Amino acid sequence: MNGLLVSPSPHRTGQVSTAKIMLAVILALAPSAIAGCVYFGPRAAAVLLVCIGSCVGFEALARYIMKREQTVYDLSAAVTGLLLGMNLPATTPFHVAIIGSFAAIVVAKQMFGGLGQNFANPAIAARIVLLLSFADSMTTWVVPFWYRNNLDTVTGATPLGAEWLTFTDGGAALKMAPFTLGEMFLGQTGGCIGETCAAALLAGGIFLIVTKVISASTPLAYIGSFALLTLIYTGSLTETLYGVLAGGLILGAFFMATDYATTPVTAPGKIIFGVGCGLMTFIIRNFGSFPEGVSFAILFMNLLTPYIDKLTLTTPFGAKKPAKPAKSGGKE
Repeated sequence: MNGLLVSPSPHRTGQVSTAKIMLAVILALAPSAIAGCVYFGPRAAAVLLVCIGSCVGFEALARYIMKREQTVYDLSAAVTGLLLGMNLPATTPFHVAIIGSFAAIVVAKQMFGGLGQNFANPAIAARIVLLLSFADSMTTWVVPFWYRNNLDTVTGATPLGAEWLTFTDGGAALKMAPFTLGEMFLGQTGGCIGETCAAALLAGGIFLIVTKVISASTPLAYIGSFALLTLIYTGSLTETLYGVLAGGLILGAFFMATDYATTPVTAPGKIIFGVGCGLMTFIIRNFGSFPEGVSFAILFMNLLTPYIDKLTLTTPFGAKKPAKPAKSGGKE
């Protein structure tokens, strides 16, 4: 043996690649995307295709202009486009979807260095930009199967935006939800293209956990903390289940709060991140001006990720903790 070679990690590479991980995410999102196209019609499919196509196009163009290695083949841009499209109403104008794709890929991703260096989930950042810039387009919802009656558009309320009915029974005030839990579980309500069908989203999320693409820590901490706070606040199991199934909570918990680049890497950090998302979503939904709070909650926790990682960072076995600098008692 002539010498010892020393090199930085990783020393052993595996079979998993970025493209394979992104393909698994696409397969997991497919059931809810297909359900959205069935419920909301061809217009929903068109919005999804516009988002995917424009995200892939902006990725290729940005990498070319910046003279960086082409990364369009790793499928991350396609996943961003699919997630963005699933977070939009089926009636979203195509130009709005394209602007959102630009914000996601060029601004939130490539301007910060590309995949793995972005500070926030690109789809989340783009959705918030569109929500603040095109409020009317982003809050116009259609009811499922409206296209089967040969109508242009039939708008309706979402579970979070609909009013609960209050009536009295024997002197006691009772509240009735505008949708049944069964309708919400199957996705037969108004909402964004990919957020309404809880059954399909749960199937996709479980697939990612079983294949070890994501950890169950963050989704369970997110949904569990939100459900516990809602149960304590309302005292009603029905309202708690309603809040879990409504809006983009399940979509966000499994597919956006688990983004590798913008969420903590440590096991305790993942739990803290999930609980923080649940707390923020609960606060925004119940005390804020927006009926939905998932996107804002995840973005807020994305900004705290570096601090969570630093707080939960462990010391490698056998390593010594860095010594604290000595305090100076005199004046310089």
